[in-house]
Amino acid sequence: MVVNPPPTCCKKTGGDCTCAQQATCSCGQKEALNCTCARAPQENTVEGARCSCLRRPAKQCTCERAAEENTVTGESCECGLRNAEACTCEKNPNTGLREGEIDFTGKA
Repeated sequence: MVVNPPPTCCKKTGGDCTCAQQATCSCGQKEALNCTCARAPQENTVEGARCSCLRRPAKQCTCERAAEENTVTGESCECGLRNAEACTCEKNPNTGLREGEIDFTGKA
């Protein structure tokens, strides 16, 4: 699976987003956003703050960076779910539109 890195990705490999390739749904059976278990309706939709790869909700990371991603140390972003310098929620004016997103509000 090739996942183009979002601007917030750790970019450990310099190319594809390693974190996104490792991210799984909470049951661990499928890759993130492709869950087929009973929790699929919640698992396959991510809104608000996300982990760095943008495939899991903030504080629910399942990749090798979970220890870092699931803890907020120091100053937090406005929503309180991420570190201030790593905000991924819609309250961050610097994130802009993500790949595949369409701004129907006309604000972007």
